[in-house]
Amino acid sequence: MSDLPELSDVALAKMRPMTLAKRARIVAGLSQADFARSYGIPVGTLRDWEQGRTNPDAAGVAYLTAILHDAPTVARAYGSATA
Repeated sequence: MSDLPELSDVALAKMRPMTLAKRARIVAGLSQADFARSYGIPVGTLRDWEQGRTNPDAAGVAYLTAILHDAPTVARAYGSATA
């Protein structure tokens, strides 16, 4: 870790943690459009979740958590072969 640059307090203050929706999509390795299509989530809703404009309800959090942990199985259960 010593070869990583130190971040200033200002830079640290601007950082935000990655949302659950974005983590799940990145782990699935899909674009927003493909992720939305694969898991039946409206692409506008996914964008809002990823950008923190809105938050998923409890069912959405559970769904995204399942995708995060086993994207291919959830895609198959949903009926999609994309993930």
